[in-house]
Amino acid sequence: MISRRTFTTAVGLGLGATALPTDASAATPTTTVPSIAPGAHTGFTDLKRVRAGVLDIGYAELGPKHGPVVVLLHGWPYDIHSFVDVAPLLADAGHRVIVPYLRGHGTTAFLSPTTPRNAQQSAIALDIVALMDALRIRQAVLAGFDWGSRTADIIAALWPERVRALVSVSGYLITDVASQRNPLPPKAEHTWWYQYYFATDRGRVAMETRQNRHDLCRLVWDEVSPTWDFDDATFERTAAAFENPDYAAIVIHNYRWRLGLADGERRYDPYEQRLAARPAIAVPTIALDPALDPFLASTDGSGYRRFFTGPYEHRVLPGIGHNAPQEAPAAFAQAVLDAERLAVRQ
Repeated sequence: MISRRTFTTAVGLGLGATALPTDASAATPTTTVPSIAPGAHTGFTDLKRVRAGVLDIGYAELGPKHGPVVVLLHGWPYDIHSFVDVAPLLADAGHRVIVPYLRGHGTTAFLSPTTPRNAQQSAIALDIVALMDALRIRQAVLAGFDWGSRTADIIAALWPERVRALVSVSGYLITDVASQRNPLPPKAEHTWWYQYYFATDRGRVAMETRQNRHDLCRLVWDEVSPTWDFDDATFERTAAAFENPDYAAIVIHNYRWRLGLADGERRYDPYEQRLAARPAIAVPTIALDPALDPFLASTDGSGYRRFFTGPYEHRVLPGIGHNAPQEAPAAFAQAVLDAERLAVRQ
């Protein structure tokens, strides 16, 4: 396994994009990303915070201030360190790179104790739109995996004017809550064991208990990235983000909401209704399928190809598991640069 202006401004369908300054119109011609071993970097040096919508969002920033913008979005149970090697590669290529902690993770905090700890898909997507507004970013390349892919897909589908290009691991991940009520084949259900665990009070208590939470997330890392030889220090750097006081509530709500077991907020209903129609994504896109990701039924992309109607490429990452950017940083960074090339050609 989504930082500002007022909520009304952040979620307005018009978004006032024309009032924001224009970013650099294009990146330099696509270059070949240098080879880099996973774990070459261990952290970010420029960590910032900004009020955006209902959040105070913590994020890392690298690269030239006026370079074309890339926003990198992590999943669960991960954090910004999934991009610790990707971000410097993109910054070296001349990009301004923004890597936010999603709500409930790391230094991202709710501005009000009364705001529902809601992790439905449109709420997380609107967090990122609000972050872009707060940083006066009119348009960016969005790239992510897991929750991050879903978030980027939603923004590309509903607000394509904000997305220069898209890199989406596992392709089209917009959740269809109605279809989630139908059982998957038993092997697939087994892979999603924690989703059903979180539907119980036992799973909720486990996520609220520090050691159980730590060990559960570590187990997921081991299961979904079978060939990634990460060390304890790598996991612990990310596990620090799980100490956010809202972490358990956000994770539990996300998985329960997906299964139709928890309500969302009425203010997000218009967005969820549009997403339920399975909107197409027309922005230039590169879809990545990690060959060893246990959540993929196949790696040829055929199951979701129809949802991408613009310039498009599909790539398989051989020998790579679920945490694609941290396991294969050069390939992920190259996909970002190449997605921007698709945008230039459009």
